[in-house]
Amino acid sequence: MEAPEPPSELVSEEGRNRKAVLCRRCGSRVLQPGTALFSRRQLFLPSMRKKPALASGGGPEGDLLQEHWLVEDMFTFENVGFTKDVGNIKFLVCADCEVGPIGWHCLDDKDSFYVALDRVCHE
Repeated sequence: MEAPEPPSELVSEEGRNRKAVLCRRCGSRVLQPGTALFSRRQLFLPSMRKKPALASGGGPEGDLLQEHWLVEDMFTFENVGFTKDVGNIKFLVCADCEVGPIGWHCLDDKDSFYVALDRVCHE
């Protein structure tokens, strides 16, 4: 079975984000248009919560998500925060309202930051 086409209203022909990526809760801008690549990778993200609850690890409640924006440089972000390490993972949260995770970063790969399309909105 082939993977479905990426959503054309969000992904350009070059595979980049057509629209700005915003925090779903407070509307803060996370990424400018054209700064991230569409990527399919199965990643588990815990349920959305405030940053202190995420860092404690908590239970395994969450979602297995497949569609992400891939950012290769952390300085590309307009507004993002990181949780404390959870194993070798840092979760990405909105830096303004601290709700997340909106994304995922493995400390073993310094050049890959994933933002889940299902955890953000686009404008």
